[in-house]
Amino acid sequence: MLPTDAPCTPDARMPRSTLLGTARIPDTDVELKLHEHGDRFAISIPGRGELMNTRVHGSEIALAERTLARLGPRAAMRILIGGLGMGFTLAAALKAVDGEAEVVVAELVPEVVEWMRGPVGEPAGHPLNDPRTMVHVGDVADVVREPGAGFDAILMDVDNGPEGLIRTENDWLYGEAGLRAAYRALRPGGILAVWSASPNPRFTGRLGRVGYRVDAETVRPHRQGRGARHHLWYACRHN
Repeated sequence: MLPTDAPCTPDARMPRSTLLGTARIPDTDVELKLHEHGDRFAISIPGRGELMNTRVHGSEIALAERTLARLGPRAAMRILIGGLGMGFTLAAALKAVDGEAEVVVAELVPEVVEWMRGPVGEPAGHPLNDPRTMVHVGDVADVVREPGAGFDAILMDVDNGPEGLIRTENDWLYGEAGLRAAYRALRPGGILAVWSASPNPRFTGRLGRVGYRVDAETVRPHRQGRGARHHLWYACRHN
């Protein structure tokens, strides 16, 4: 029983959660839900929890920053990002390149692009509004397969990494056929960088068999260095 002076209102410490939208991932029966939780936005899958949110994004930023630092300065770079997410990889890539660069972001779910064009894009600085951004609404595999793609870097943050959990079609990206297609889509000295929620020694070996020079590291999603460990591969095309 509440004391007589207890307020009959929700706990002020609990952030208000509002469902802003839903979307179905093509070729699956999986539904995405976009929520606003107080001061952050989050995309989740019912029964599987949050996929991403606008508060924790250190490893997504690292994917772009560290890949482009390895490449070094290049004029008029062309970059492909697989997976828009909350826009932090895209924003970090745009920050690292010059005004003549082109950054192509491929996002399979049309609603995710629309969400990012609204308030959800604000935490990342609305990178879709940058004139250097080109949006491909569809499968990133289609962009990778394009003849003469000529990318300096391909930043892949699709599904859960090489051990995809959501869409079986993504297995092609991380299999030898997809990795060879990415190799052909890169310019000499270009880098295929891959984000993953977990380590995968077999994937490291697969990259090497295709012909990449491979390096990998573990990063924290929290900028403060707390929480889970995510994994990045940097696979360089020799020539």
